[in-house]
Amino acid sequence: MRKIVKKTALAALAGVMAAGMLTGCGEEEKVDGTQTVATVNGEDIPMGILSLMVRQSQAQAEAMYASFMGGTSYEIWDAEAEEGKTYGEQAVEETLEQIELMYILREKAPDYKVTVTEEDETAIADAAAAFIKANSEETLEDLAVTEDQVKTYLELQTYQERMHDPIIADVDTNVSDEEAQQSSFTYVSLSTADLSDDEIKQKKEDAQKILDAMKEDPDGDFNETAKSVSEDYTALEGTFDTNESEETETDGEEMTSSSAYPDEVIDVLRTLDDGELGPDVIETDTAYYVVRLNKKVDEEATEDKKESIITDRENELYTDTTQQWLDEADVTVDEDVLKTLKLTDSHKFSIATATPTPSPEESSDGDAAAEDTEAADDAAADSTEAADENTNAAAGEDTETAADADNTSTDSTASEDTDAASGDTVDEDEVLVPVEEDVPATEETEDTGAEDAEASTDDAADTEESGETAE
Repeated sequence: MRKIVKKTALAALAGVMAAGMLTGCGEEEKVDGTQTVATVNGEDIPMGILSLMVRQSQAQAEAMYASFMGGTSYEIWDAEAEEGKTYGEQAVEETLEQIELMYILREKAPDYKVTVTEEDETAIADAAAAFIKANSEETLEDLAVTEDQVKTYLELQTYQERMHDPIIADVDTNVSDEEAQQSSFTYVSLSTADLSDDEIKQKKEDAQKILDAMKEDPDGDFNETAKSVSEDYTALEGTFDTNESEETETDGEEMTSSSAYPDEVIDVLRTLDDGELGPDVIETDTAYYVVRLNKKVDEEATEDKKESIITDRENELYTDTTQQWLDEADVTVDEDVLKTLKLTDSHKFSIATATPTPSPEESSDGDAAAEDTEAADDAAADSTEAADENTNAAAGEDTETAADADNTSTDSTASEDTDAASGDTVDEDEVLVPVEEDVPATEETEDTGAEDAEASTDDAADTEESGETAE
């Protein structure tokens, strides 16, 4: 099974790099991939590597937008992100910083006994050659990337991925029960936001009906009871810190670890025993709540919280360590060269799958073909293992509903830097097609990749609304 996982990681690395990237408009000036866009501790970064990574991230982001928004008429890059900069300009600068870090990680690798083997180099060379072969001359000219630069990029990725685990190896994994202890509850929330006085009055009456019905059968089905009052209402599950944490100040406002739910709700829940209903309808500024405490000490939720805390610590250690290296590094950026790489809405890139091939998971362990895969494949797979096994750094290991999002708020930086070699299987014969402005990109994959997915959970601020029942 482990071999299959490794081959999946390999397919991701080789497949992504075998993808071709084609422009649909050709409005932008060609960049010179041989120019040095930056130096890191005396080592030059060619524009070709930056161009490749930017366009790869662009294609992934646009595939995501196409999946959620539909069509190709959306605008991502030309909108103003901050004074004097567009999102496209910001993305290019941030991508360059990621590459700078990749060079630093390669430089630091001997300190952590991280190496790239001859087998790795063979697999990298094969993947780079496949990439060049998959692309037309026009595409490669647009990307301004050479085969050697592709190999360098893959090598940098390999070091980046292998460095992750050694960097976080010394993180404190001891989490006390008191720190992580979670209580679980069931609730119904009836939003009162933007309603008239009469509508708010009706919501309160409905909440009281639900509470009265539950009091008749406290162990009954909370969801069925809510729907008996209105099909629009749904019962949800949630967790919160059993032990009240010290309050901290955030932007002048006091926050607690249980801030995903209103204090009024948490205060009532902490007075209840297992299986008890809140005695009254709870009123907040934006909703009415009916609650039942399920377990004052929820063992499963507590273990999940411990893992989440450890993940947070790992992310923090990785981010702090690598940021310190960046701060200490001698980095020089050629702004004139950097400005030649434009990321705009009129210059689109797209990834499309040609012929699907079975994923390694779909083949049996005894499949002779899988077992006879070249040694280079395994070597390349090793290079992606860290990213494959640690992609939870961005998403967190909690898979709870939005209502439970208080259990995780992880820093996604480490994982974002490895998106290009994530554990999702991509066919090695994957190619890219031109995207015309008026043609829907129906063949774009849903590989969202890039950091700009930054998919960290929006817990605290939005949980009350997102966790509430549909009105």
